Amino acid sequence: MSFRIPVVSSLCAFVIGCTLSSIAQESTWEWQSNWPMVVEGKKLGPTHGCVAVDSEGRVYLSTDTEAAVRVFSADGLELRTFGAEWKSGLHGLEIAEHQGEEFLYVAHTARHEVAKMTLDGEVLWTVGWPQQSGLYGGPNEYKPTAIAVAEDGRFWVADGYGRGYLHAYGPHGNWIRAFGGLGTEPGKFRTPHGVTWDAQLDALVVADRENGRLQLFTPEGEFIRVVPTELSRPCHVDVSKEGWVVAELNGRVSVLERDGSVLARLGEQADPSMRANYSAAPSTWKEGEFIAPHCAAWSPNGGIYVAGWNATGRLTRLVRVD
Repeated sequence: MSFRIPVVSSLCAFVIGCTLSSIAQESTWEWQSNWPMVVEGKKLGPTHGCVAVDSEGRVYLSTDTEAAVRVFSADGLELRTFGAEWKSGLHGLEIAEHQGEEFLYVAHTARHEVAKMTLDGEVLWTVGWPQQSGLYGGPNEYKPTAIAVAEDGRFWVADGYGRGYLHAYGPHGNWIRAFGGLGTEPGKFRTPHGVTWDAQLDALVVADRENGRLQLFTPEGEFIRVVPTELSRPCHVDVSKEGWVVAELNGRVSVLERDGSVLARLGEQADPSMRANYSAAPSTWKEGEFIAPHCAAWSPNGGIYVAGWNATGRLTRLVRVD
């Protein structure tokens, strides 16, 4: 990874250059740290959740404020906010298409439930704690952090802050099975913080954060393999034809091939005291360096959005400039 003098524009920008195989022979991203264009002096609010992008390039960011979901245009203009009733704990965001329409799926750690919404925030259904699994003494033991959705409406929920299981559901919200649970051996988890459906592999990709690894599972929950890649507290994975983009809480974003080959390491934080530092004030942020990437999402044109775990709120856009 190398940093070069930025091209002058209306946005502060550093250019991050990497040699990549499947993305491009020589690919670069422009770091745009003051995106989106919020009103001067206005903060995003604490970000301890995720970011997702719809097919039109609109960006959905969760915050711990009454604007639980903030929606921005690709130009960085705020279009709308919604979700006051989802304040404080809206952790997982996923946009998935079902029967030709896109929907927003969310996981809420404090409400102990997941939900399906329209892109305007209308709640279509909610699914609470999996009492039928027999694994929990009550809803407070269940703290879902992520949801992954397949094309046919099946979905999987990661109980990342609870008892460490993945729960599989049918398209109508019927609980099917649980798998995983706490442990360090393959197939087990220590904080299964993120889960993503990879249709190309017909597999689930789980960000097993405190074991420092990604794991693959069949839709039925059968263990496939540990991805052979060194990662530093991976929180979330997003998939596209570009490959996987992984948000690593210890101050880095990685781009991987589906076999685990490293295509790029982006914005690596050199100062150990700044890695995973939730309290880091904006005055301490540096161009081209992440602090606590909590979620990353591909844009339709191969760019990357990164939501940081931060008390003030941090959202960074990396734009492909091949």
